[in-house]
Amino acid sequence: MKPYFFKNLDLLVLLALFCSVAGLWAFIEMADEVKEGQTQRIDEAIILLFRSAADTKDPIGPPWLEESMRDLTALGGVAVLTIATAAVAGFLILRRFWRLLLILIISSGGALALAVVLKSIFARPRPDLVEHLSYVHSSSFPSGHSMLSAAIYLTLAALLGRLVTQPRHKIYIMTVALFVTFAVGLSRIYMGVHYPSDVLAGWSAGAAWASICWLAARFFESRC
Repeated sequence: MKPYFFKNLDLLVLLALFCSVAGLWAFIEMADEVKEGQTQRIDEAIILLFRSAADTKDPIGPPWLEESMRDLTALGGVAVLTIATAAVAGFLILRRFWRLLLILIISSGGALALAVVLKSIFARPRPDLVEHLSYVHSSSFPSGHSMLSAAIYLTLAALLGRLVTQPRHKIYIMTVALFVTFAVGLSRIYMGVHYPSDVLAGWSAGAAWASICWLAARFFESRC
């Protein structure tokens, strides 16, 4: 039997513990602020920063920037995330990494279910002060795109990081995952479909969920 989990807290475990606790705390604090309406003014002010002062229907920047933001926001959509998850799952199946595959399924499926539950609980209306540049059909808090991209891309990065040995390779993989997650969240504000507080809450919840799943996997591996 491998040494007991909590007696061997390496740097990665400590970092994951910090991310899970910090993420949960940040989400709870953000949810409380949103419920009391304390973020509304700054939320609306930031959204308007991404629109022309003369016409709120017109996003700032040239046409190619708007098109790029549409492309980036799609990276956090269910369709793209499903394809990315399925592609990695197929690779894990080919390599017979059954434990990693189980982690991936639980993390991605659990994140989607959690996002749906949280949206139904808070039921925050979408921003209505600017025209939406992307189709939406659910409530606003937390941002599902931000939460799912954080949970799934960070989980994929953690799983792929276990398949490489060089520290710089691990750092590169995680950096790409963080950048994509950030870009997706920013695009949701630019598209006018989410308040910044929705995005921050989504990032917090997604990062916390990914960290918890990773810690759970590490714990059960140490007991085998």
